Amino acid sequence: MRRSVAVRLSALLATGALAAATGVALSTSMASAATGGVTGFATQNGGTTGGAGGQTVRATTGTAIHQALCGRASSSTPITIQVEGTINHGNTSKVSGDSCSTAADRIELKQISNVTIVGVGNGAVFDQLGIHIRESSNIIIQNVTVRNVKKSGSPTSNGGDAIGMESDVRNVWVDHTTLEASGGESEGYDGLFDMKDNTQYVTLSYSTLRNSGRGGLIGSSESDRSNGYVTFHHNLYENLDSRTPLLRGGIAHIYNNHYKNLNESGINSRAGARAKVDNNYFEDSKDVLGTFYTDEAGYWQVSGNIFDNVTWSEREGDNNPAGPNPTSNTSVSIPYAYTLDAADCVPSVVSRTAGANNGLKVSDGSCTPQTPDPTDPGPTDPDPTDPDPDPTDPDPTDPPTGTNLSIGAGSDGSSKADGTSYGNVRDGDMSTYWSPSGSTGSVSVKWGSATTVSKVDIREAAGSEGRIGSYRVINHDTGAVLASGSGAGVIGFAPTSLKKITFEITSSSGTPRVAEFETYAG
Repeated sequence: MRRSVAVRLSALLATGALAAATGVALSTSMASAATGGVTGFATQNGGTTGGAGGQTVRATTGTAIHQALCGRASSSTPITIQVEGTINHGNTSKVSGDSCSTAADRIELKQISNVTIVGVGNGAVFDQLGIHIRESSNIIIQNVTVRNVKKSGSPTSNGGDAIGMESDVRNVWVDHTTLEASGGESEGYDGLFDMKDNTQYVTLSYSTLRNSGRGGLIGSSESDRSNGYVTFHHNLYENLDSRTPLLRGGIAHIYNNHYKNLNESGINSRAGARAKVDNNYFEDSKDVLGTFYTDEAGYWQVSGNIFDNVTWSEREGDNNPAGPNPTSNTSVSIPYAYTLDAADCVPSVVSRTAGANNGLKVSDGSCTPQTPDPTDPGPTDPDPTDPDPDPTDPDPTDPPTGTNLSIGAGSDGSSKADGTSYGNVRDGDMSTYWSPSGSTGSVSVKWGSATTVSKVDIREAAGSEGRIGSYRVINHDTGAVLASGSGAGVIGFAPTSLKKITFEITSSSGTPRVAEFETYAG
């Protein structure tokens, strides 16, 4: 039994055949940058959970991704799609169904919700094929590379955007991605990360954006001011001409990013936009903050930034850089918790955390990335069975001590077979039990206030011993996988304060019967 050192969705990095096992994606919390969970504005408006609680499937082609979306019971049925390999025009076709609306020339997330796409194994590369999110909500994209998406030339995809969002999009978390091009507009490329036409509550974190004319925008024109509430943190912007990002209206929180070799302009706040710009490191760049190419002003609140070899042009006409020595001209209130790294260590922290296939490392807020245990499952080690214990882990065979915290708590789950109840797992009665409606499923114990748990005891009903195969124990508040393994019994993990804990059965022999889901502080 092994706990996750960096709280990094190890379950999502597991292998599995297409449509094979159920899985839980990262769910939302008011998290700081040190937790590894969803952060920023994506925690607001009800939060961003992606495919949490739904089925996990495997895809090695774009067509398989579309098939997974179209194979759901409805357009809102949660699903996690684990992607490995190169996704391109040659293996991506349109798939039709009642729960999807896809296209052959892009990965289409249209009129859907509750989806996670995560790169696993040797990595996921979307080559010349963009990801398009439209009229959708509650989407997570993690640990993927999207490269060389063109709007002109051949082949074309997604209007030239690596990741593009438009038309009433809500709650998207894009994390640990690499978004890159091989030139600017004259070479056929457009934006790496674009949001327009009423897109709100988005976070871009621990990602690398490079080698493009345009980093990204919020708002497609000066009149498109319905977008906003976007967080950008711990990203690397490198060798870009402009738009890091371009903001038209709305509010953006931009902190702990490393900007390097911005050739024409950087953060372009205009058309009434307001940006909170904290503890970023700007290096070898020009006009990294201001209002550019318009006479419709935008605003900024600045603190703690470092400007290293940054040049500033003169203010003239529609060119209004904020520096030298930028000062605040607005105030922006941030509604979520976050932890700032000092600006002077941002280049080091970002270099060790940002981008796909970088171990999903995150900052701990003290200039030291949380480094996952190298034996933990990861992009190159996706074994979910976790057979080898770490010497510091609690011994799962140690009996729990103290009071069974499940007695008097609440419970729910993913499904229940006829004649069974979620409440049966917390009634202290071994003659009653819960079973999922199929061979896999999850059951949770929950409390009205945060409760510290370090061990659970899963007790199978008489006559059904040995049916539980592989499992995951999940902190439902944050989506962190606390433990994974196989079989019932005592499961230990690091003491964790939470309001809801989930036991998820991902394989079984016969129908599982859980008589008691006991929880203990020690």
